[in-house]
Amino acid sequence: MAKFIPYKTPKILKQFFNTYLWDIDVENQKRIYLTFDDGPIPEVTEFVLKELAQYNAKATFFCIGDNIQKHPNIFKKIVLHGHSIGNHTMHHLKAWKCDEDTYLENVHKCDSIIRQHHINNCATKLFRPPYGQISLSKFKLLEKQGYKIVLWDILSKDWDKKISEEDCLQNVIQHTEKGSIIVFHDSIKASKKLSYCLPKVLDYFTKKGFIFDKIEI
Repeated sequence: MAKFIPYKTPKILKQFFNTYLWDIDVENQKRIYLTFDDGPIPEVTEFVLKELAQYNAKATFFCIGDNIQKHPNIFKKIVLHGHSIGNHTMHHLKAWKCDEDTYLENVHKCDSIIRQHHINNCATKLFRPPYGQISLSKFKLLEKQGYKIVLWDILSKDWDKKISEEDCLQNVIQHTEKGSIIVFHDSIKASKKLSYCLPKVLDYFTKKGFIFDKIEI
């Protein structure tokens, strides 16, 4: 992801690209939406599942097809815990660096792997483009096929080596609102900050009366 991307998505960007899902209108309900990109990964994803279970929290996991194929049992644990699954392409492709056919084929391959390993043989129409990159032409093609492009309100930047664990935590706590979609990464690169921040985020917002919900369409 580009370094200039802000922690909190500006309202003007949401308004301009209003066909994407940046946050969720929950009216007066105190609900927020944790999302995890790039898994499933041994130990890291399992840590996330354990922490979520302690707070009866639900989340949405945007999985890479290749990682599902490598770690099918961890993927099944995500499903069995009642979380939502999203497509994050088969090989974490950058939309701006490949043609439409290659990109769509990669998305469809991920769909196939999700269906193959899902306990209910289900696919998903939730899609998050790696790096937040999506061209208008690719978006239109995906939209015609029923996909909902899910981006974010809050970007934790848990992968960024230049920020501290505490900065990562405060970024999420200070900017999250009702209906916020928050991005963490269940990846090795982000694991240190994730292991510090996630338990504290769950505890802080639970004490504030928030419910952690999954994204569904």
